[in-house]
Amino acid sequence: MGRKIVVAVTGASGSIYAKVLLDKLILLQDQIQEVAVVMSDNAKYVWKYELENEHYNNYPFKFYAKSDFMAPFASGSARFDTMIICPCSMGTLSRIAHGTSSDLTTRAADVILKERRKLILVTRETPLSTIHIQNMALITQAGGIICPASPSFYSLPNSFEELAATVIDRVLSLADLHVDSYEWGKDK
Repeated sequence: MGRKIVVAVTGASGSIYAKVLLDKLILLQDQIQEVAVVMSDNAKYVWKYELENEHYNNYPFKFYAKSDFMAPFASGSARFDTMIICPCSMGTLSRIAHGTSSDLTTRAADVILKERRKLILVTRETPLSTIHIQNMALITQAGGIICPASPSFYSLPNSFEELAATVIDRVLSLADLHVDSYEWGKDK
């Protein structure tokens, strides 16, 4: 049995990260039972603006409306074991940190945390205010993982997608998925 993963895409800049994540999840389907996706309206707008396409419509995953509280992962009984929010806006992070379940993304994150399952937030903001840092601390204390979209350069990436993959490979590893990626100290 593979993993059941929820992917939420917020309106933070960094749609390239969401694209690379969804592309890689297709390649890892032998390790995955199900992928469910929820995108905010701003996420769709930012994707179209930054990537100049609407290819998010082409992925083979089931997409849920941001207000669909009947989605299976809105309840712990559906047993989704991992949620990745990529990119994660500071507004979404704040609502999760304070237990405000105002849409499907924040409700699903609340469920993942209360069930002691894996929540990974790929934050995309700089600089950070004290409020951002305190909210990150609250989520970390609740069991979530903050994985900033800070790419690495030691693998010598040749494109924006390869650069984004340095973050996404780390996220997938945190989600307990086996990915073939650059490892420091191994020959390239």
